[in-house]
Amino acid sequence: MKKIVLGLAAFLVLLQFIPAEKTNPPIDPQKTLSTDTTVLSLLKKSCYDCHSNETQWPSYAAIAPISFFVASHVKDGRKALNFSEYNTIEPAIKEARLKRAIMTVKNERMALPSYRYVHDNANLSLEEKKVLVAWFEEELKTLEK
Repeated sequence: MKKIVLGLAAFLVLLQFIPAEKTNPPIDPQKTLSTDTTVLSLLKKSCYDCHSNETQWPSYAAIAPISFFVASHVKDGRKALNFSEYNTIEPAIKEARLKRAIMTVKNERMALPSYRYVHDNANLSLEEKKVLVAWFEEELKTLEK
């Protein structure tokens, strides 16, 4: 049993030498989302850490294996919908992503429960969720024009 514990401890120490990819690509104001301050404020407090190039990397994101988990979620979030690249998303793709955003907010699947557990400010009230859903729906309407 002692060998297993020591082996696991050694493995965890060695993991610290493998860096997770934690990047914040440059932001081009021409590409980034521009909207009213209420919606932008909600998105920044609940979505931007995973869905933009403006991730605020927490200190625990430097500790493996948590660092891999966090970096993977950010990478996936940016791939799903990146507000820093919002103006460059093709209309058909944007439409699909906005529809998915509506469903994930309505079904309380975003922000992820693991993120909300650590970031209490990411817990949106019912009214805040309604504001975001209404904005996503309005964005969909602009794509149809």
